[in-house]
Amino acid sequence: MRIVSWNLNGLPATLDNGCFEAIEILRPNILCLQEIRTDKEPTVIKNFRHIWNHAKQSNYSGTATITHYKPRSVNKGFGDLEGRIITTEFEKIFVVNVYFPNSQSNLKRREYRLRWDDEFHDYICSMSSRKPIIICGDFNVTRSPLDIFKSNERMQLKEQGYLTDERANLENLLDEGFCDVFRELNPTERSYTWWSNRMNQREINHGWRLDYFLISEELMSKVISMEHLTEIEGSDHCPIMLELKI
Repeated sequence: MRIVSWNLNGLPATLDNGCFEAIEILRPNILCLQEIRTDKEPTVIKNFRHIWNHAKQSNYSGTATITHYKPRSVNKGFGDLEGRIITTEFEKIFVVNVYFPNSQSNLKRREYRLRWDDEFHDYICSMSSRKPIIICGDFNVTRSPLDIFKSNERMQLKEQGYLTDERANLENLLDEGFCDVFRELNPTERSYTWWSNRMNQREINHGWRLDYFLISEELMSKVISMEHLTEIEGSDHCPIMLELKI
């Protein structure tokens, strides 16, 4: 099984620019998209099922899961109005496609973000006894200094994406029996999934690792590979890909 996850920062522009040609070459079985920012439902990959969760606010947030497999069930979250989560149940696993809220530069949404973290934690724990879970998407937080470009190691603790509470909430989720696949496979590697659009940050690789695959511990032995597809452009995030023997 091959799963690709990508925060698009807008699906329409990504489609118009032909960015999915590189994704189709990878032949994923499941494609999880975040921040689609559209109410439309175009065909992204032909002959795949398209599952949409739009935000109530137009042209904002939203997720889509595009799958070759027919899911047993689909759940679109826990009552949020921003289209941030799609859970697809298959025979042996759940796949949770998620776009975590951003606390924003003035932290005006910090309270919302922390409440959302708690609800997501409870939601995942309520499913974990049923079958293994794969969680993927943009978590809008980094785990450690290793996940931010080296010259920014001062790590402004008041910045969104590196708030102590947000990091603690991610660790709490991992403590429930999940593995951060990239870090398990690459304990000391610096590799990023998001770069600011300002000042050519991607060209000089001044990035942050904000996009993750978290999987139930029992699936870790089935992992073949996990990659940051930094060569694929079209968004301020790069796609990430997980391959497992399932």
